[in-house]
Amino acid sequence: MSYVPPPLRNSGPTTATKISSANLDNGRTNLSFSSSSSSAFRRSSASSIPNSVLPQWQPSERVLRMKPDQIEDVRLRLNVDVTVASDSSPALAPIESFTDMCLHQSIMKDIAIHGYTTPTPIQAQAMPVALSGRDMLGCAETGSGKTAAFSIPMIQHCLAQPPVRRGDGPLALVLAPTRELAQQIEKEVKAFSGSLESFKTAIVVGGTNIAEQRSELKAGVDIIVATPGRFIDHLQQGNTSLSRVSFVVLDEADRMLDMGFEPQIREVMRSLPEKHQTLLFSATMPVEIEALAQDYLTKPVQVRVGNVSSPTANVSQTLNKVSESEKIDRLLALLVEEASQAGRSGRSVPLTIVFVERKTRCDEVAEALVAQDLHAVALHGGRSQSEREAALREFRNGSTNILVATDVASRGLDVTGVAHVINLDLPKTMEDYVHRIGRTGRAGSMGQATSFYTDRDMVLVAQIKKAIADVQSGNPVNYAVGKDARRKERAPKQQLHTKQQLHPDQ
Repeated sequence: MSYVPPPLRNSGPTTATKISSANLDNGRTNLSFSSSSSSAFRRSSASSIPNSVLPQWQPSERVLRMKPDQIEDVRLRLNVDVTVASDSSPALAPIESFTDMCLHQSIMKDIAIHGYTTPTPIQAQAMPVALSGRDMLGCAETGSGKTAAFSIPMIQHCLAQPPVRRGDGPLALVLAPTRELAQQIEKEVKAFSGSLESFKTAIVVGGTNIAEQRSELKAGVDIIVATPGRFIDHLQQGNTSLSRVSFVVLDEADRMLDMGFEPQIREVMRSLPEKHQTLLFSATMPVEIEALAQDYLTKPVQVRVGNVSSPTANVSQTLNKVSESEKIDRLLALLVEEASQAGRSGRSVPLTIVFVERKTRCDEVAEALVAQDLHAVALHGGRSQSEREAALREFRNGSTNILVATDVASRGLDVTGVAHVINLDLPKTMEDYVHRIGRTGRAGSMGQATSFYTDRDMVLVAQIKKAIADVQSGNPVNYAVGKDARRKERAPKQQLHTKQQLHPDQ
């Protein structure tokens, strides 16, 4: 018998929602929604829903007095590019001081508690746009501070709304591709709302007790941070609704589309109240993201910071050709030598992430490192949620200084102080390589990336070498991003392979 969402039960004939999914939070899904399922995500009693409020925010007088040429000078210095539609009003000026943002006093208190002194470039430009109530499409390098750039305006927005009551859905929703990224976002949201009494956030991800999440959601929360699959589960079970959501953030949207979450994202966006604000953040800008923005953002302000999605100039990159059988031995020698150097100089052993291709290899490499008296732990999708959280906790607090991971850690994982990224196995695409090495060299610090490669990696190695040369010469880096672009990129290679099979002597 097909599943029918609780709000639709006993309400006459209806078309059931059909779901086919092995893992909604970490794999590709095939999810189809009925035409009536959208209404199930909202409260049936519309008259009882308080109207959302657009906060009447203004920056300081000093910011309001800035002239266009002064605004452009600041953007140039911050390396920020701002684009608006020709029929839209100009975007607000970047603000280089939290004081000039005129934030709620409790938020300012938490900003001071957590040692934030000066906004990063993405925060300086994105926060005024978000605080002014406009939709935004943000694009910035990893480690640029974008989580705070949307978390602070989101909290400010929620504080202007009528209080959440038991049984209400959230005021704001953040969707993220992975459990780890969702946990990091919720941690940051809590950091900037810690001084607020009765302000509640909830994290809704797979791999954790759904009954506990159900109780928390029904009690009423201000902000939900979720992965798309588990959030859809709660909506269909009637544990929460979208009826009061007036602020939406899609973070790492390109990654969510790559993981097959586009049906869930589009269903959520279609089901929102008419009056809402949307912020979409993406590390890359494939055509799929542009289509999503065109469908669900209203005259968005586009904010780009830096040379987005190119290998960062803050990372020293080394390529080493080895045979497949030599890889682990070379890795052990490299890490043992680094540990010895740190010991001789009285420094702590640097935090290092080792990327591998498969889950089984991840465990194998971690065990080999531990056998050499190195402190290592494995992180991959085959581990339970508690094991993954424990691995990240040990790595963050420095009790374990080597994290061996699959690409589950290549995006969104923000650990302060990662000094070295090692690609024991190179990824398949340049886009994934950029995200991997982006775990180091963050927020202006210097980092190191070492990649081992074999003959099978030569196409990607050529791209990496060209990208490094382009960055060193100051030229922008262009490569395929998004599923459609990567499909086109592969086409000539597939044609060549077919030709060789048909004409092996040529």
